[in-house]
Amino acid sequence: MTPSDLAHLRKNYSLSSLSEEEVDADPLRQFKHWFAQAFDAGIPEPNVMTLATVGENGRPSARIVLVKEADAHGLIFFTHYESRKGHELAQSPYASLLFHWIALERQVRIEGAVEKMTAAYNDAYFEARPLASKISAWASQQSAVIQSRAALEARFAHFAERFGEHPPRPPAWGGYRLIPDAVEFWQGRPSRLHDRIQYTRTADAHWKIARLAP
Repeated sequence: MTPSDLAHLRKNYSLSSLSEEEVDADPLRQFKHWFAQAFDAGIPEPNVMTLATVGENGRPSARIVLVKEADAHGLIFFTHYESRKGHELAQSPYASLLFHWIALERQVRIEGAVEKMTAAYNDAYFEARPLASKISAWASQQSAVIQSRAALEARFAHFAERFGEHPPRPPAWGGYRLIPDAVEFWQGRPSRLHDRIQYTRTADAHWKIARLAP
């Protein structure tokens, strides 16, 4: 394929449909329902999501991260607080998430405020991580310029020797919860007439459901 072929790439979506009458009244319960279907369909890493934040210059930045829990209050992910996204969330505590399950012809967009998880919660999750992942959290000064791959691996070896089998959680590593105030479920449909069902949180903390034009 050449760049000139991109304009001719086409797929007609026809696997399913979505209506405002059939979705759950709560978007987080609806998300869990769709997530379970993505998991059951064998989609590789269905917990992969795009996280978008905004920097001091007003420009958005996006990267792929993993959601690690979806509870009644929101979606939780982990990172270094001193990373680029950590700095951006510190100065503008709002973010957007995007899940794309192409095998099911579905997307989910989630927007809202972001809060840090408690130290106790972070400690419990960190303890459950594989040993190598724990050491990596110490070795990587996430988003910082480094001298070389060899320097990174040397830091890993240093902390592996220093902590052995029981590394503590780095103070600058932990979780965030995104608390949704807007959620959109997108289902691909034929002729680009896709189904888009949007939830928006009202002033009394309820959810308003509406259909959007594709």
